[in-house]
Amino acid sequence: MLDCVRRARLLWEDNFNNQIQQLLFNFPADQTTTAGQLFWSGPKRCPRALAYSREDPLSNDFIFCAANLRAEMYGIERNLDRDYIATMAASIQVREFRPRSGVRIAVTENEAQTLAGHADANRVEELKKSIPSAEKLRGLIITPIEFEKDSDTNLHIDFIVAASNSRATNYQITPADRLKSKLIAGKIIPAVATTTSVVSGLVSIELYKLALGYAELKKVDRFKNGFINLALPFFTFSDPIEAHKNKYYDTEWNLWDRFEIEGEMTLQQFIDHFKDTYGLEITMLSQGVCMLYSFFMAADKRKERLALPLCEVVRRVSKRRLEPHVRALVFEVCCNDRDGEDVEVPYVRYLIPPSQLAQQQQQ
Repeated sequence: MLDCVRRARLLWEDNFNNQIQQLLFNFPADQTTTAGQLFWSGPKRCPRALAYSREDPLSNDFIFCAANLRAEMYGIERNLDRDYIATMAASIQVREFRPRSGVRIAVTENEAQTLAGHADANRVEELKKSIPSAEKLRGLIITPIEFEKDSDTNLHIDFIVAASNSRATNYQITPADRLKSKLIAGKIIPAVATTTSVVSGLVSIELYKLALGYAELKKVDRFKNGFINLALPFFTFSDPIEAHKNKYYDTEWNLWDRFEIEGEMTLQQFIDHFKDTYGLEITMLSQGVCMLYSFFMAADKRKERLALPLCEVVRRVSKRRLEPHVRALVFEVCCNDRDGEDVEVPYVRYLIPPSQLAQQQQQ
């Protein structure tokens, strides 16, 4: 049981103390935006890290519930003596957290999507090392716990109350009592499960059509868009429309198309490739939120970047290295045709040779 309490205590520290300290390290309370306004203003509340106390009922409720749920999962006898668990939790030595520099935290949805595709390689290695060997796992039986809101003794709702109110305390939000938390949780779980099952069924029907080769017939009316509202209930279907088509010269393209280019090449070679192969003059090149090249860029900076490999340009402008798992980069380009007219073109998927990627990691 001691190990269960220890893990519950560390889980509390990580979620309600360490993560908040790291967040405030990246974005201090007096942080300002480029417009000179306070970052923590309006809908963004400045959080505060919680410090564990033997006398704090909320943190001890979380540890009590988390420890007993973990014990139940591993077939260990539960201990429902709250004072005993609290005393045990207070005796556990916790390493002092020190915020790390270089940790990126998404502020906008676009940044969140970008960061989601860049896994922390070091964290992956740590997880690999933490997996016990097959010999240690032999004979171990783990029983999954299914959520049940209507039992007052299984600690499920108690854990939700303690976790949600701890996060509310981080952000100075009025906590919810047990009855309100139970009502919210009871509404969420069935709704998510039911809606997911219906949507999964509708998607599966469309996948059957793909497997039957309907897409090759290029008949959009064979497929259906579905709109549902289970509360009414309301179901309706409509024929999808084809993706909007754009055109440069005699080439038609839509949002599903892309340029696919194999690197590695310098920025100048990349620009020349577009001009020689597609008859397009690149006026601006960007990757994510980073502007890599533009016709209005200072001449000395433009000259310096043109001579560099594209991966190196990305590394210097974004000020971060390419992660080992990255095999391709996505570029957005603005182009002019032979008449000097601006034309819309697809994005570019730039494939990085493994040898070049390895070289980039060493820099």
